[in-house]
Amino acid sequence: MPEWRMAEPVDFEMNDGEHIAIVGPNGAGKTMLVDILTMKHPLLQNDVEYNFSPKTSKLASDNIKYIEFRDTYGGDNDRTYYLQQRWNQTEIDESTPTAGKLLENAFLTSGEDTEERRTFQRHLYDIFKLDYLLDKYIILLSSGELRKFMLCRSLMGDPRVLIMDNPFIGLDKETRQQLREVLETVSKERALQIILVLAKDEDIPKFITHVVPVRGKKVYPKETLSDYRLKMKDYRLKTEDEKNLLSINSHLSSILSLPYRNDDYNADEVVKMNNVKIQYGDRVILKDLGWTVHNGERWALSGQNGAGKSTLLSLVCADNPQSYACDITLFDQKRGSGESIWDIKKHIGYVSPEMHRSYNRDMPAIRIVASGLKDSIGLYVKPSPGDYEVCRMWMRFFGIEDLAERTFLKLSSGEQRMVLLARAFVKDPELLILDEPLHGLDAERGEMVKEIIDAFCQRKNKTLIMVTHYKENLPRCITHELYLKRHA
Repeated sequence: MPEWRMAEPVDFEMNDGEHIAIVGPNGAGKTMLVDILTMKHPLLQNDVEYNFSPKTSKLASDNIKYIEFRDTYGGDNDRTYYLQQRWNQTEIDESTPTAGKLLENAFLTSGEDTEERRTFQRHLYDIFKLDYLLDKYIILLSSGELRKFMLCRSLMGDPRVLIMDNPFIGLDKETRQQLREVLETVSKERALQIILVLAKDEDIPKFITHVVPVRGKKVYPKETLSDYRLKMKDYRLKTEDEKNLLSINSHLSSILSLPYRNDDYNADEVVKMNNVKIQYGDRVILKDLGWTVHNGERWALSGQNGAGKSTLLSLVCADNPQSYACDITLFDQKRGSGESIWDIKKHIGYVSPEMHRSYNRDMPAIRIVASGLKDSIGLYVKPSPGDYEVCRMWMRFFGIEDLAERTFLKLSSGEQRMVLLARAFVKDPELLILDEPLHGLDAERGEMVKEIIDAFCQRKNKTLIMVTHYKENLPRCITHELYLKRHA
């Protein structure tokens, strides 16, 4: 069966007043189903039928707003984006748009400028607590702030149907709850029906009325949320899950038996920061930060959206030019003492929302993994047969060896994340920096990744810094925690 087709004809019906969760594992066909519903996927037989009443427009483009996975990283089809772009904004052109300006443009282009719509606009700003970032340049928004921005912009158009791909990932606990409440509130206040595309059953909010399971490129019959939850209790106990756990354990023993790649490595202070301050214009991101990470420690980094977590990691990864003005030591060597960016990066394996967004080239997945050997986005040096062998080994650990020759942009968002995780591990780095590594992963794959991280960190000279807004996503190996507070 071609990868771009469902396994069998699709039956799907959404009635007035329903809110639906489309759920299933990574690569199951959830995004393909949404593409069918939004007429982005070509159909061989019957067309999709719509009834958007009480809206007057009959056009799907006017009534359906779809926020895709890459959109909620701020992608917006911006092919000029590059990984370090966010950190290289020391002198921002005044013509660069702010979040407030773009939201205002969205407001003016999506309807008449009436007092009723202005009241709704202020209502959205209040619920999402957007006032503090309206004057912030769009390029400086964190991944979580970008998600709030994209959601608010889509709701501004007052759609009849709003479809969102994994809307809760990247949001802190408070904002996730705010989003659940705003979606429920807006759906009651306006003629809005919501479809959520989710990889994990626990992300289904209470206002959802029905669930449509998708597995193996098959769309299963719609059922009520209560009926679905009852069935899932039994489904989790099936022996198939036990077999998967045995497979994971086999992978872990293979990882633990790997030799350490550089016995000469002996850095004690992997990261040391003294009174670090990062500022863009009048906006302070990090202030008087002191932090030391010793060899072998495993840190959980957390904080509100916009608190500076990704900015902090950009200093460690040598992606932020402001690091030269700060008192920072990496791998026992003070920044600015003659080391190159590549001297630093050779010790680091890294994955982040920014990295996911920056991969726009549709090359085979194994080439993406191999780019981790050279610390490049894309790959400009042809890998050797030995390089490919190492890449396939790590892809096998992550259960994605069968994706090796599939091109990156044809994969589901969860499959893409697994490829980028294999890329982070492929050179057996001394420091793993994992910024929301489980974004978009289904429960089974999320548990697999946590087990792999635990096993990897049991080995000599392995240090971990991991960012997540979900406590349950942290592996067991965590030894230290750092919480960042957002500056006003």
